[in-house]
Amino acid sequence: MPRPRSLTPTTLATAALAVIDRDGLAGLTMRTVAKEVGMSTMGLYRYVTDRAELERLVVDLVLSQVGTAPPDPAAPWTDRVAAMVRRLRGAVGTHPSVIPLIVAHRHRSERLLGWSETLVGILKEAGLDGPRRVVALRCLLAYVIGALQLDHLGPLAGPGTSVIADLPEFPLMAETAREARGVGVGVGAEAEFDDGLAAILRGMECGHRP
Repeated sequence: MPRPRSLTPTTLATAALAVIDRDGLAGLTMRTVAKEVGMSTMGLYRYVTDRAELERLVVDLVLSQVGTAPPDPAAPWTDRVAAMVRRLRGAVGTHPSVIPLIVAHRHRSERLLGWSETLVGILKEAGLDGPRRVVALRCLLAYVIGALQLDHLGPLAGPGTSVIADLPEFPLMAETAREARGVGVGVGAEAEFDDGLAAILRGMECGHRP
């Protein structure tokens, strides 16, 4: 198999991400990425040490789309936090299978650390200090990660919702599921995320008041 003249980290990350998007995270191996770029598996080791290095390249590529600049300082702090959270969701949401890699390698990502630095700055300005700020940051990260995984693996419009909607022994859950799948009020993915985020921010806003 002919070897390309040179492979850049971006080229490798793009190839690895293509494998993940197509075959899932379990499909990411040195062999599959080598095939994706048209070279032997052994040849790929000239560019990366192991799968862990490939994973970090993928994380860097996905998170490179996350803006870290502070939002409009004139906006309410809750709006600025929401803007930062939506930036992360927008970048990661197009590649949900990568989420476990982001969780595993988040401490090595300069872009995610920059995003977190800006977010923590907003939380500090809002009066959230000490443990409350730690919990707030973790809560927002957990919400983005959890919401994306739930939407990917168990969306409201998925078959699981329909199953629950037809369970007479759990009437309240059945009613809720019928609303979720479009019977009644209906709930879309964007509305679900935004309403959940708004609820979290209301809680933070109330929690830090004197």
